[in-house]
Amino acid sequence: MKLVTFEVKTPAGRVSRLGALLGGRIIDLNAAYALMLHGSRKAKPQALADALVPSNMLSFLEMGDDALEEARSAYQFVHEGSRKHGDDLAGPSGEKISYKEDEVRLLAPVPRPGAIRDFFAFEEHALQGAKRRNEPLNPAWYDQPVYYKGNHREIYGPGDTVPWPSYTRKLDFELEIACVVGKKGRDLSEEQAAPCIAGYMIFNDWSARDIQKNEMLCRMGPAKGKDFANGFGPYLLTADELPDPDNLKMSVTVNGELWSEGNSSGRYWKFPLMLSHISQEETVYPGDILGSGTNYKGCGLDLDRWIKPGDVLEFTVEKLGTLKQTVGKPQAEKQLVYSKKKPATARR
Repeated sequence: MKLVTFEVKTPAGRVSRLGALLGGRIIDLNAAYALMLHGSRKAKPQALADALVPSNMLSFLEMGDDALEEARSAYQFVHEGSRKHGDDLAGPSGEKISYKEDEVRLLAPVPRPGAIRDFFAFEEHALQGAKRRNEPLNPAWYDQPVYYKGNHREIYGPGDTVPWPSYTRKLDFELEIACVVGKKGRDLSEEQAAPCIAGYMIFNDWSARDIQKNEMLCRMGPAKGKDFANGFGPYLLTADELPDPDNLKMSVTVNGELWSEGNSSGRYWKFPLMLSHISQEETVYPGDILGSGTNYKGCGLDLDRWIKPGDVLEFTVEKLGTLKQTVGKPQAEKQLVYSKKKPATARR
């Protein structure tokens, strides 16, 4: 299934719900499951639906395989009902079960992840970065998959405008694939880690390159160079439909112009191994996100080509759809410099 989180207007205000794409419509999986139970004359169908197919993505992922199986049955129920009754299938009190895409606002599929860990998994991107620095790629890169921890609270979804951070002069994008953890685990082998992956989605790792460079010259970070925005969407494709996201075509367009083409087969490190690595002496949880890092030429840094305010970016990955986001206008410029005074030891 292609799972989404969508926002819809209600008399009580806007609420976000768990959904699935079906043709050109979005199915409310919790409402669909409640309707299916009602038709089966189950007692308290809505209470059962809330327990078995929760209406938010994180709670749904925490329920594991059981929730996914029940959601599939609700999806099939609506699919068959739509063929018989059209798209006007509704609950016992007239509540909506499905929506046209223009009736709702899509959010990031996992709008409140528990953690973000972004890897450096594409070998050619790593090699070319080292070449720009006039140095060989450190052999340690091949010893273990390395990553940084991102800001899991600054999340942007499909169609969002991402603000230009006031402190950067070089805003950049990175086209990546992200996997979402679906099961709690610790000290996982690579074989044990694979079934813990719930699915995959597109990840745009926004980067302030000038700030990131300064941070990493000090052997720290990235932090302020990354933590202002993470883009995810448009949907989470469940792992049963994509057992391994290898050999997928990847592309980036800016204002309709093709800037980048690549393929996910260039990843040196694979997701099960990366998840296994994280889990050593550390617990991973449903809703945690792992990014692949960008493919070579999947970012402006590799291309030596830079986006500007107002640009419309479209990130496309085969089977994972297209994530469209817009670059916002910068606010009053700031500089992250707190003192120009250097200690005597630094002046010698």
